Parts: sequence; structure tokens; C-alpha cells
Amino acid sequence: MVRSSSGPHIGTLQERSLHAGLKEWYAEPGDRIEVEVDGYVIDIVRNDLLIEIQTTNFSAIKGKLWDLLQRHRVRLVYPVIAEKHIIKETPDGSKVIDRRLSPKRESIHDVFYEMVYLPRFIERPNFSIHVVVVKAEEIRRRDGRGSWRRRGWSIIDTELVEVIDSQLFEKPSDLVRLIPGDLDCPFTNSELAEYIGRPAALARKMTYTLRKLGVLRLVGKRGRAHLHSTD
Repeated sequence: MVRSSSGPHIGTLQERSLHAGLKEWYAEPGDRIEVEVDGYVIDIVRNDLLIEIQTTNFSAIKGKLWDLLQRHRVRLVYPVIAEKHIIKETPDGSKVIDRRLSPKRESIHDVFYEMVYLPRFIERPNFSIHVVVVKAEEIRRRDGRGSWRRRGWSIIDTELVEVIDSQLFEKPSDLVRLIPGDLDCPFTNSELAEYIGRPAALARKMTYTLRKLGVLRLVGKRGRAHLHSTD
């Protein structure tokens, strides 16, 4: 791994371990890390490809990506956590007091929670998104500053444990692969959600994004529910 000796290393200063772990996993020999390009600090520069790792909130990076796309090839790397252990530590972090498997599991389809913020980017020939399915550990400490839902436990960090799968999407038709091929067409959002085992809200974001991209269309209704088809 080759690190740039010039330019600010802004991303390294405040990034969480999941971001840093993915950057280390994704980097190849000859890559340049934390390089300034057009006034932005880029996670990885691979020849003429700019690679940005974003663990959440695509809307926060939308402007940066759009600007860079005017002049560069850009790839967005996004992790979904298929398996997560929650590690509870003492307030000073010196001791683990509990370790359990979280019931919350994400799938590769969860990328659509974020894709709704930039659905048309993938129509650009110089844009791609690489979804990485991972196992992770979430570190919590009871410092009294955490969410009331977590009863005062704060999330201190999220650490990458293992990459178990990944898929690269380079054009709109690639995203249609996430609609199961053996799902009967036409289908409703509820039927899609049940088939992939994810919430109906996610299915709605999937069909909305794919319709925006012109690779899914409305073909009628079944009762009050819209019917979608990839044909």
C-alpha cells in the first residue's frame, strides 16, 4: 500500500474503525490513500478511479460525488452489516462485561435505503457502487450520554470483523439483479418485501429507485396495491 505524503489526511483523523477497516480491506498495492483531488480528500485513488467509502448517509456526500463526477471516474463503497455482535464495556473501556449477537441483520438490499438520495448517479458511465456485506462488532459503553432507547449506553465504535460478500453495480440494469429472478411478475411492494425478508418500507424504496432508473415499471394494480414488472 502506497500512502500519499502530501495533502491533508482529514478522513483519518475522525473516521470510525469500520471505515478504516474497509479502506484497508479495499486497498490494493499501488493505491494512494487519503489524497487531495480537486479540493476534496479521497479515501483511495486507484489510477484514474476515485474510491470513496461511505458507511451511512449518502445525502451528506451527494454534492461531493456529483462535483467529482464531472471530471473523474468515481466508485462509492458501502457496507451492509449482515451480522453484528454488540460488545458492552465498562465506562473506561478496560473490561468487556457483555457480548451478544444483535437480532438486527441487514442484507444487500439495504443499499436502497441510501440509493434513494442519488438514484440517477448510476446512470452516469463514470459512476459505480460497490456494496460490501460484512460482519461487525459494535462497541458500547454506559457513559450516561447514550440514547434513551439504549438506556444510557453510547455507541463508541463499530469494527469490521469480516467481509462475507460484495457486489459491484455499474449501471441501472445491474441493480435489477436484486429483484429475485423467481419472484412472480408482476409483483406488489408487499410481495417483494415478503420474498426478500425485508420491511415493506425498503421494498418501496427499491421499486421507487428502479422506476426512476427506467428498469422497473408500473403495470397496473391488484386491489389498491401497485403492480411492478421488470419486463
